[in-house]
Amino acid sequence: MSVIPTIDSHHHLWDTKDNQYPWLAGPSFDAHFGASGDLPRPYLLEQYLADTKNQNIVKSIHVEASYSPDDPVGETKWLQAIADTHGFPHGIVAFANLAKPDVRDTLEQHCSFANMRGIRMSTMTPAQLREAKGDIRSKMSEPDWRAGFKVLSDLDLSYDLQAPAPLMSEAAELAADFPDTRIFLTHTGLPLDRSEAGMNAWRQGMKKMSQRDNISVKMTGLPMTDWNWTVESLRPMILETIDLFGVNRCMFGSNFPIDGLHSTFDTLFDAFREIVSGFSADEVAALFHDNAAKGYRL
Repeated sequence: MSVIPTIDSHHHLWDTKDNQYPWLAGPSFDAHFGASGDLPRPYLLEQYLADTKNQNIVKSIHVEASYSPDDPVGETKWLQAIADTHGFPHGIVAFANLAKPDVRDTLEQHCSFANMRGIRMSTMTPAQLREAKGDIRSKMSEPDWRAGFKVLSDLDLSYDLQAPAPLMSEAAELAADFPDTRIFLTHTGLPLDRSEAGMNAWRQGMKKMSQRDNISVKMTGLPMTDWNWTVESLRPMILETIDLFGVNRCMFGSNFPIDGLHSTFDTLFDAFREIVSGFSADEVAALFHDNAAKGYRL
């Protein structure tokens, strides 16, 4: 079966020999995605291309991998050198601390690299996210952070947002307050709480966010919260997300190598293709290629 040209909207690389990743340097710890010690070290472009070889990945978006916060532009410099030599990745979503007073300078340094497209900065730690219940507030409501967020639209940069259900109301407000900034909700809204109440909160939050035209969804990361996933366990969340946001505001991505703890690349993307097999050819092309190309200006 031929596979249409595909853009992976969300993946990571890391060179643990020559670069600094504090979270990968210490002892293994348990997280929502599994044990950190089980992740490959390093995970370089050649490994990524080997993992993806059967899925016709023509372009990719690299999302910051918690590189040393003391040198946020170092990761972008490293990735651009790889892209200049090998072609991948085509888009870079970097890290910057939006609450710092000199964030514009950091963002402008990022923008000196051709493949720079956006910023991701988590507003709560993974532990805080796992423990959160009900609607809560985060850095997204703090004046200093919002001042930095405002700079993104000045530089035509997007924002990759990590917001499970407790943060979705606040995130929808952020999108309303900054309608000119493109926001990509990562990991399908990170449905950490799979109880009936948790899934209802996820649906209510996703509905609020879908009402903001500047928010799109990256349907990634589901294996992190469903380690024994099947096509049928992924199907409801993917189809509900597309139903809420529309075909033109959703895109697929791998979250590799993290989702590789619970899947091969082929198994994951074959599942995505099976779930949307009843969609039209144009809709499938939008989900697997066109929306990422447009959203990240590839």
